[in-house]
Amino acid sequence: MTQGERRTPARRTVLGAAGATVLGASTALAAGTARADEQPAAGPARTPGRGHGYRSLPVPTVIGHRGAAGYRPEHTLGSYRHALDLGAHVIEQDLVPTRDGHLVCRHENDITGTTDVADHPEFASRKTTKTVDGTALTGWFTEDFTLAELKTLRAKERIPGTRQENTLYDGRWTVPTFEEVLRWAEEEGRRRGREIWLHVETKHPSHFRSLGLGLEEPLAKLLRRYGRHRANSPVFLQSFEPSSIRRLAKLVDAPGVVLLSGASSRPWDFVEAGDPRTVADLVTPEGLAWIASYARGIGPTLDLVIPKDANGRLGTPTALVRDAHAEGLILHPYTHRNENAFLPADFRKGTDPTAYGDAFGALKRYLETGIDGIFSDNPDTALLAAADLAARD
Repeated sequence: MTQGERRTPARRTVLGAAGATVLGASTALAAGTARADEQPAAGPARTPGRGHGYRSLPVPTVIGHRGAAGYRPEHTLGSYRHALDLGAHVIEQDLVPTRDGHLVCRHENDITGTTDVADHPEFASRKTTKTVDGTALTGWFTEDFTLAELKTLRAKERIPGTRQENTLYDGRWTVPTFEEVLRWAEEEGRRRGREIWLHVETKHPSHFRSLGLGLEEPLAKLLRRYGRHRANSPVFLQSFEPSSIRRLAKLVDAPGVVLLSGASSRPWDFVEAGDPRTVADLVTPEGLAWIASYARGIGPTLDLVIPKDANGRLGTPTALVRDAHAEGLILHPYTHRNENAFLPADFRKGTDPTAYGDAFGALKRYLETGIDGIFSDNPDTALLAAADLAARD
């Protein structure tokens, strides 16, 4: 390898094993009659979950971001399964449509970087330039493929320069449909003796509705088919567009989460509707009260919880956690990653941006704010940080 000091596969194995050793006991207790050898590792909560539905989850809840994207190509069944094996409480899916209306799991509809589509000469003519939410993109897009065509492609690592080890798994898995994931979750739930929680995002919903490929209706149909449409069902529904969550709230009772980007940004549905509000307006007490009228939580970028200074170092936490909790909203911020390139400047180690930094130090700062959960590409790391926090309480 040519990227300076690099973590080795052995380091990953040790970290995963450490998570299983430290965290596995609580899973066995929670699983009841399930066989012990079928249990994934699970982190003890800072506050045990209480009640039904999402309130029963451990706090902080560790959400496997696109599965275990730090270790496997994202949004593959291999990534989802590995996240469960590492102990993640919830697994995330991002949904985009195919030309024939099937929902598939990709972070973006542009599949240039996450599949081997460029290696398929039969699809060379499908390469095009599109404007999605005001941004021009050139590549291949899911809405230009039928599901049968998409299934001829293989998934690959999105950022191979940062995660070279993940390229070992390039080509191993296809692009999963959301229905396949729902069936997989049922099978894993039976095998592991517990519910498998999902965190499902509608991607660019206004864009796809303009193409006649609305996401909410087929998503609601699938949730009903698999019994995940109720208020206590093991699923969260999330979107950066509040109107998508409001639409879903009329179709199903599953809890909705409004995702929030940078303070100065505007949700794309606001842009299209001429709504002048920014994310900064939505994180005020008034904005949070409006969100609480139709959603159960928010998913803010971590910078909205603890902003960085001009040097990229963590500053003083904002009032967001307090204000959101005052409205009865849970907070699932995004996204923790172990690599220096993604950590605040004061938690980086060395000069290699792809090497692991002080991820535990950064997680300690974030978790101490009282957030209810966190999206992580490295769920085993987040679980160990949660265990550290629990041990101090």
